[in-house]
Amino acid sequence: MSQFAFMTIREISQGFSRKDFSPTELLDDVIARYERLEPKLNMFAWTDFGGARAQAKAAETRLMRGEKLGELDGIPTSVKDLIAVAGMPQRFGSRATPATPSAADAPSVERIRAAGAVILGKSTTSEFGCKAVGDSPLTGITRNPWNPQMTPGGSSCGAAAMVAAGLVPYALGTDGGGSLRIPASLCGIFGIKAQFARVAVFPTSATPTLAHVGPLARNAEDAAIVLSAIAGYDTRDPFTVKGAHPDFIGAAKSYRKLRAAWSPTLGYGRNDPEVALITEQAIRHIETLGVEIELVETVMDDPIDMWTAEFYAGVGTRLRDIITGQPDLLDPAVLAVLKQALEQEMRTYYESVFARYAFREKMRTFFEEFDLLLTPTLPVAAFGTGLDVPPGYEDKNIVSWATYTYPFNLTGQPAASLPVGFTSKGLPVGLQLVASAFDEKSILSLAGAYETIFPERKKLRPAL
Repeated sequence: MSQFAFMTIREISQGFSRKDFSPTELLDDVIARYERLEPKLNMFAWTDFGGARAQAKAAETRLMRGEKLGELDGIPTSVKDLIAVAGMPQRFGSRATPATPSAADAPSVERIRAAGAVILGKSTTSEFGCKAVGDSPLTGITRNPWNPQMTPGGSSCGAAAMVAAGLVPYALGTDGGGSLRIPASLCGIFGIKAQFARVAVFPTSATPTLAHVGPLARNAEDAAIVLSAIAGYDTRDPFTVKGAHPDFIGAAKSYRKLRAAWSPTLGYGRNDPEVALITEQAIRHIETLGVEIELVETVMDDPIDMWTAEFYAGVGTRLRDIITGQPDLLDPAVLAVLKQALEQEMRTYYESVFARYAFREKMRTFFEEFDLLLTPTLPVAAFGTGLDVPPGYEDKNIVSWATYTYPFNLTGQPAASLPVGFTSKGLPVGLQLVASAFDEKSILSLAGAYETIFPERKKLRPAL
């Protein structure tokens, strides 16, 4: 195994500073591992190794001059194919989109580039980010490093797979209904969406009131390092606000006493028995950290209709021409959902808007009593590729099977998936950590502390 596989951002950065190895040596190793892993996992929609080599060489020159930009300088990463990267096509996982290179970077890409990131290329996504599994008509099936016959989840499938496989220490993804947290759970890594608009989104998403950009990483501290780089005000995103962001990195390295609600089903879900057992065991481990935990069986009614109305309003408008003009090019499961979006009435949408405001207020008052809400990230572990929903969840659609993630895109509050165990088949299981508005620090604090006691931490390396 490569000496660089599964190294954290901090370990790589310190290795650079000590001159143990250089950015170009690291990149050569990453490309060699890519050539071995990509045929097995199908993680990339586009690569630009020539550009990456130039970026690595520039980082090496800065290091030699003592001008290191920070902890991300010289470290390879990728960007999901829903996010614009200058000079690379933005295909959204679809055959119905042009291969025209983007003219400019998205704000998050600008920020990691300014921090010295070495961008390998674009990671795979389900078509338009619409499915919670890892396949698209454009790129085919992306596979889970823990078992290539299983899905890595989606829609940030390629990003999660390459982090879990140890190819890169972090990758940028998006989350409009769980698309960071779902693959983080199924791939055994840490994924976080910060407070809505903490990270600028531009060009505007098809679901602008749901969409987040965030990191997938091997641990909470690495995610905090990336969040610190990409968070902040940007004039192109009207939802962002001026002002300094919290000390994410400090939070991931320090623990403070917390009060948490534990809700195994939020009041409406149903879990695979192994997921139920593993997450319950994780709660017992968390209690040993001094977290005061209260069981809350019912937190809410299922808000899937609210989420669906918001989703339909966005994609039905943005993708109308593709839905009506090029339907044969679309994933049939995605097309079926998008056709329903075209049929939504204005009254239905606005009824949902008003219900969403009430839901946000309900959750605001809930968090007056708790620092965190803990749930399983998903009701299941990874399942077979080629399926749109897990076995036993055929009554759900391509999003609603991911029972516990989409509520917190409606509220916009921070939420993350933390790996907490493995099934009898060796598949990872995640625990979702949800905080009150703008309180990413509580999530990072608990996640960082839990990682120090996680009994199966050493197993977080798939055998590839």
